[in-house]
Amino acid sequence: MGVFEVLTERGFIEQTTHDAELKEAFASGPVTCYIGFDPTASSFHVGSLVPIMALAHMQRNGHRPIALVGGGTGLVGDPSGKTEMRKILTEETVAENVLALKAQLSRFLDFDGGRALLMNNADWLTDLKYIPFLRDIGPHFSVNRMIKAESYRMRIESEEGLSFLEFNYMPLQAYDFLALYEREGCRLQMGGSDQWGNIVAGVELVRRKKQGQVFGMTFPLITTAAGAKMGKTAKGAVWLDAERTSPYEYYQYWVNTHDADVRRFLLLFTFLPVEETEAATGVFGEGLNAAKAVLAYEQTRLVHGADEACRAHEAAVSMFGGRAIPAGVLPSSEIERGVDGAEEDLPTTVVPVARLAEGVPVYELFVMAGLAGSRGQARRLVEQGGAYVNGRRAVAHDELVGAGDLLDGRIVLRAGKKRYHRVVGG
Repeated sequence: MGVFEVLTERGFIEQTTHDAELKEAFASGPVTCYIGFDPTASSFHVGSLVPIMALAHMQRNGHRPIALVGGGTGLVGDPSGKTEMRKILTEETVAENVLALKAQLSRFLDFDGGRALLMNNADWLTDLKYIPFLRDIGPHFSVNRMIKAESYRMRIESEEGLSFLEFNYMPLQAYDFLALYEREGCRLQMGGSDQWGNIVAGVELVRRKKQGQVFGMTFPLITTAAGAKMGKTAKGAVWLDAERTSPYEYYQYWVNTHDADVRRFLLLFTFLPVEETEAATGVFGEGLNAAKAVLAYEQTRLVHGADEACRAHEAAVSMFGGRAIPAGVLPSSEIERGVDGAEEDLPTTVVPVARLAEGVPVYELFVMAGLAGSRGQARRLVEQGGAYVNGRRAVAHDELVGAGDLLDGRIVLRAGKKRYHRVVGG
C-alpha cells in the first residue's frame, strides 16, 4: 500500500489538485513534500498534529518531508481563518519560536542525513526586492481570483477588513512553493483545508514559471463529536510543550476522548495498524475504554517520550482506577499493559510463600518463570527495559520481588511486549 492509500484510509485527505498524477508520482519514486508552519508561538498545539502526522507518514513510506517554518511569512501574518489581523511579531521572537518548534518536530521526524528537512522561508523572502518581486511574480496573480479565495473573502466581509499587508500573503506562500521546487525538487504542498486557495496559487505559479507538474493536498478540519475544535479545553489550548501542558494533562486530554471519536483519532493520531484499530473500536464499555487509554498513551509517548507516557498512564490508573489493558486490544501499542480477565489462562509458576517473603531478585524470577533462558539473559532483559512486574518496568536486575508485590495473590511478569507469566505463592 502506497502513502496515498495510507493517508486516504486513515482519513487525512480532503482534496487534492491532481489525484491520478499524484498517485503516479508516488509510485514512481520518492516525492519531496512540504507543509508550512506558522511560528506565532514557541509550541505547537494539538490542532497542529494532523499535518505533523501526515509528514511522518510520508517519511515512513519512503518520501522526503520538509517542515517549512514561516519565519518570513510570519512577519506578514496569514489571514486564513482569522476575523482580525494577527499580531505582528519581531524577527527575534520568530527566530526563538523556530528553534522551539524544531525540537518538537524532531519527535515525529528523523532529520538525520537529510531524510527530512527543516527550512525557514525567511532565508529567501526577507531578501526579496519589492519591485523585482512585483514584476516577476505579480503578473501571475489575478486580484479577481484572489478575493474569491475563502481566506480573503472572510476577512473582506469582516468588520476589520483585509489589510494590504495581509493581501500579500498568498503570493508569498506561492513563492515558497516555487523556491522549494527550485531548491529541493519539492513537488507536493500539503496543508489544512483553509489553505486550499494558497496551495492552488503555488501549484499554478510553479506551472507558469517553470512548467513544472506539482501537486496540492489538503486535510479536513478536525472537530470532536461534540463539534468543538481540536485541542481546545476549558483551560485553553492543549500544547505539546510540557511547560504549558504537562504530560499528565496531555494524557488526560486524550483519555477523555468521546466514544464516537476513538476510532477516528486512533487512525489520525497514532501509527497503530488500521486492522487493530477496527477490531478495538468495534466494541463498547471496558474494551473501548482500553482503546482510549492506548490512544492517550501513544500520543503522550510520541510527544513526551515513553517514560512520561508510562508515568501518566500509571498515575491515571492509580487516581481513577481502571482495568489493565487486555492483551488483545491494540497489541502493537507499547503501553504498559497488565492482563485482562482471561488471566487464568496464563502460564503459571508457583513459588513458595517463604521464598517470596525473603524476596527474589527480579532476574532470577524471570528465569524461574521461563521468560529468560539464563540469568545473563534475564539481566540483559532488565537492563534493556524489557522486564515488567505488575505493569511496572524493572529498573535494576537485582531488585527484590516478594510477598509485598502480590496483588490478589499473584504477580504478573512480562518480557517485551507480549510474553506474560503469572507467579503465585504456594
